[in-house]
Amino acid sequence: IFSPNSGNKEITWMMLEAGAETDVVNSVGRTAAQMAAFVGQHDCVTVINNFFPRERLDYYTKPQGLDKEPKLPVKLAGPLHKIITTTNMHPVKIVLLVKENPLLAEVEALQKCYRVLDLICEKCMKQKDMNEVLAMKMHYISCILQKCITFLKEREDKLDGFIKTLLKGRDKDGFPVYQEKLIRESIRKFPYCEATLLQQLVRSIAPVEI
Repeated sequence: IFSPNSGNKEITWMMLEAGAETDVVNSVGRTAAQMAAFVGQHDCVTVINNFFPRERLDYYTKPQGLDKEPKLPVKLAGPLHKIITTTNMHPVKIVLLVKENPLLAEVEALQKCYRVLDLICEKCMKQKDMNEVLAMKMHYISCILQKCITFLKEREDKLDGFIKTLLKGRDKDGFPVYQEKLIRESIRKFPYCEATLLQQLVRSIAPVEI
């Protein structure tokens, strides 16, 4: 376990990359993220909660079991890891991360990426120490990548068209209806309906009309 109480995001990230454990508890039964939250270091909490070791993704770049081919080409691991570990979850930000990398901004590449994210999501929910937050994040990013595929296939303006659609506001008040519907759709499609986090999200958005 390590102490993120100093509030330095960069040091927290470096320690995580060096293999610091995040799920071990201290003498008062708190994890690193809980201690950081307790002392008000919310940037460090964000870093810890969004950390996903590169080795866990690299696992999918090697053939497993009877597979002859890996589920994720090595060249896509870096760009996908950058998206997975982003702390800015705005859909436009995620699409921009896809758009900036030519290796990623192709239908076949995105298909492989979202399928791996779905596998990670499943693993997060089925492992002994269930991680609902990470599972929901993987599912959400997967949904956005799948929508990127739709725009790449169907729209002449491709990902630029997707970004414009996400940013387009309703005439009367500028409210981004498409963006709101996309986020709600990703929550609705989360395959583990018993998840506490999912139920909390549904309760919070259900009374809110678009």
